[in-house]
Amino acid sequence: MRILPKPVPEYPWYLKPFFWNQRRKYGQVLTPALLWARTPLLFLAVAAFVGLFERKSSPLPPALRALVMTRISQINWCRFCEDLNAATVLKRGIPAAKLEALERWRDSNVFDADERLVLEYAEAMTRSDLAVDDALMERLKSRFGDDASVELTGLIAFQNMSSKFNSALAVPSQGFCRLPGAAARPGGQAGT
Repeated sequence: MRILPKPVPEYPWYLKPFFWNQRRKYGQVLTPALLWARTPLLFLAVAAFVGLFERKSSPLPPALRALVMTRISQINWCRFCEDLNAATVLKRGIPAAKLEALERWRDSNVFDADERLVLEYAEAMTRSDLAVDDALMERLKSRFGDDASVELTGLIAFQNMSSKFNSALAVPSQGFCRLPGAAARPGGQAGT
């Protein structure tokens, strides 16, 4: 890691409930949370975004959100995000075969039409050699509607910010999921 987190007792008291909740949910405090918390107001803003995208009333199915977040994590070489999001994919009932085929989703027959559409959109937003065009946006809106399309766009933008933050700081995985093929990648990281 390029910047180390401070010990938990050094953070402001009002962040401790967030850390307690992470220990309860994941068995440990998440390293990125400790890094974001070096600037407490920034941490609170990030936590608010996470809560927004994970709310039960989201128009996007939880499994689909986790799949998209995992693919973005792979593209941005975020070992931590890929680890946590892959574990979430499996927890949300997506078969391991889809997780294993995610980097090659275009050539795989395990993804349904909705998954293929949101993965195409996520890649168009994430990769600098691609772009979202009117035709792609029309297909997205016709399938998911305007509100869900806006939320998906926000989720993709947020996951890009989060995974780029973690990747730049070389935040390692925390062992939530055995990543398919990770040993074969340079430094155990996923890419495009």
